[in-house]
Amino acid sequence: MSIFSEFREFIARGNVIDLAVGVIIGGAFGKIVTSLVEGVIMPPIGLLTSGVDFSRLSWVLKADDPATTASELVAIQYGAFLNTLIQFLIVAWVIFVMVKAVNALRRAEVAAAPPPAPTAEETLLGEIRDLLKSGR
Repeated sequence: MSIFSEFREFIARGNVIDLAVGVIIGGAFGKIVTSLVEGVIMPPIGLLTSGVDFSRLSWVLKADDPATTASELVAIQYGAFLNTLIQFLIVAWVIFVMVKAVNALRRAEVAAAPPPAPTAEETLLGEIRDLLKSGR
């Protein structure tokens, strides 16, 4: 078996295609959630914190010297980390709510599904049982 035919079999498997679709949808969903966080959720949080922009918070270790071009600002950007952490928590919450909703829909579908009809064997066995009970 050549390497190309093995590769074709690998790509043709359903779980590889499912993974590819999941990655593409995940990337698009990530953009939607990023837009939600940055454009809708973070502005009210900034308003509640008196306009503090988390992404600009930093701990300066060495200030830059405007007199020389060789001296640069050295700072720990903890605000960017806080911003990313808040975004992660929001994304995790949205995914949790979506999974919970999908699971509820699946449970509702299972509960609403009628019981399966008895097979021919089950029907025949039921008739035999009834005949034995009646004494014929």
